[in-house]
Order: sequence, then C-alpha cells, then structure tokens
Amino acid sequence: MKAGIVGLPNVGKSTLFNCLSNAKAQSANFPFCTIEPNIGVVNVPDPRLEKLDELVNPERVQPATVEIVDIAGLVKGASKGEGLGNQFLANIRETDAILHVLRCFDNDNIVHVDGNVNPIRDKETIDMELQLKDLETLEKKLDKVKRSAKTGNKEAQKEEAVLLKLKAGLEAGKSVRAIEISEDDYYDFVKPSQLITDKPVMYVCNVDEGSAVSGNAYVEQVKEAVKDENAEVLVLAVGTEADINELDDYQERQMFLQDIGLDEAGSAKLIRSAYKLLNQQTYFTAGVKEVRAWTIDVGATAPQAAGVIHTDFEKGFIRAEVIAYDDYVAFGSETKVKEAGKMRVEGKNYIVKDGDVMHFLFNV
Repeated sequence: MKAGIVGLPNVGKSTLFNCLSNAKAQSANFPFCTIEPNIGVVNVPDPRLEKLDELVNPERVQPATVEIVDIAGLVKGASKGEGLGNQFLANIRETDAILHVLRCFDNDNIVHVDGNVNPIRDKETIDMELQLKDLETLEKKLDKVKRSAKTGNKEAQKEEAVLLKLKAGLEAGKSVRAIEISEDDYYDFVKPSQLITDKPVMYVCNVDEGSAVSGNAYVEQVKEAVKDENAEVLVLAVGTEADINELDDYQERQMFLQDIGLDEAGSAKLIRSAYKLLNQQTYFTAGVKEVRAWTIDVGATAPQAAGVIHTDFEKGFIRAEVIAYDDYVAFGSETKVKEAGKMRVEGKNYIVKDGDVMHFLFNV
C-alpha cells in the first residue's frame, strides 16, 4: 500500500519525505526540485512490537511498513499538462491515499510559488486540478455508458445516474470523497473508476517550531475549510523534525522533543496515521526465531491474514490459534496464556482484530 505526499512546490514535501524515510531525497529552495517520485519503505512505529520483543527475546524483529511516495510539486494548469502536471497526476493515481502538505508558516527566505502564504488557496489549487482530471476521466467513461444506457441496458442506466451525480459534484468544486453515494453504488460504479479525489486524504500542516504543539491561525483556517471532508489534519514542524533527525543519539532526540513540548516525533504520529488512512491494521506472529508485525486490511478474515504470510496458508487454512495482545502481555508468555485458558481457536469466518497474536494451522 502506498501513500503519496502531494502539495505545491516548496511547501516541505521532500523534507517531510526525508524525515519519514531517511532516504535523503533532493530538497532545495526552488520549484520542481523533485521530478522523479522518490519512494521510501517506512517502518510503522508500534510499542506493542517492542513489548513482544522484550517478552519473547527472538533472533529478529520485523515491523510493519508503509510505502511513502514523494511526488513532484503541482501547479495551476496541471490537469492540462502545465509544469509537471501529467507526470504528477500519473504518479498520484498509483497511490492508495494522499498526504497533502500545506505550508502554514511565514519565512521570507523560502520562496512561495504564488508569492505569499495562504494554505486555503494552495489547497484549492490542488483540489481543482485533481477535480478537473477526474472530470476528464468521468466524461470519457460517460460517453461509453450513455451509449449502452440508450439501448435499454438497466445496469448502464443505473451507472449513468451515479456518474452524472459525480460529475455535478465535481463541477460544483467537491471532491468525490465528499459526494454522498450509497455503499452499493460506490462499490459497483465509483471505486472501479479509480478517481483521484476519491482517495482518502490527510492534511499535513507544515508549521514553524513555535507552533508545533498547538498550531497557529493558518492551521485553524485549514481545519475549518476541511471540516466536511471527513479528513484528518495533522500539525507538523517539518523543518524542526529534519533537525531532530540529524541527531544520532536517541537521548538527544528525546531532549530536543521535550524542549519544544512534544512527547514523540511528529513523523511517528504521521506514519501511524498514514497506516490508518490506508485502512490497515496489524496482527503479530511471535516465536523465538522472529517476532513480526503483519499488515492486513481492517475487516480481514483469518484465512486472508494467513495469506499475507504465504498464499498456501490461505488455500489450505484449517484454523487459527489466537491470543489477544493484552492477554499475552498480562500473562507474559504463550505457555502461561495457554495454561490460563486464554488461547482461542478460530475458524474461517473469524475477523482478525488489531493486535491479535496468531498461529495458523494449514494443509496443502
């Protein structure tokens, strides 16, 4: 699963990407510094994994990961190919969720592509370009569907009505994710269209160090502007996070964070939030060889969870042995959990819960 970092040029996207991935993407004070998208595989911080490591003492520990993509800055006219528009839109289409970075700080030394700081205008610029691209996609699809609907095809007529509703919403300046569609129609007609503004979004307000804890007036403007979008707003002092990242010593990093009033790095919160934005959750396997976090969709069944380890596990699934994470920690070991009668045996219909510690029995 991929989350794409998007925003206007010079809002701090590549600096944020570097904070998250330590991949050292090119970052400088001029537009279009990033041209090819940079891709980083980022570990998801999880204190539960650290606790299981402490209890089991395995040979190795493998955390869950999220793929983060740093995409070239977009400008007005991108939907018509301006700047790096076509490339930007192709790259963003390949991601599963959007991390939209908005500049929420004043600094005369850092050029703003539109001359002054205005996060709402910046958001609307990108929203409009993405909406225009989705309109283009919808109009092509509508041409085909209308021809089929005219022949009396009931399914095509139903799809035409849904697509026309989306078209009207986009023309009114709404993103697809903010247009009310029934669940059945969504899965039948909207999701297969792979529209860019249907992707879940999180707004990352890039602030100065003094605003890292409580935000500022720009952040309040953003929160007000997105209140109907069902989107999370995260406040992050990206430049400060970059400075913290340069420190090799863990204790020094913690002291720096405490000095500015934070209990943990904002980048850690962002990674966890991106994981949730992608509708992902974690289950664990815990043995002396390895303690590992496995990534599954929220709502996955036990066989689907087994299939993440190996497709044979899903094909030949018999049953799963399941321990709730809290029980594992409370009793201190798998053996003691079994003795207390807290290990459950679950079948094919079991919906895996976040934090389950699991063993799978299978036969191929």
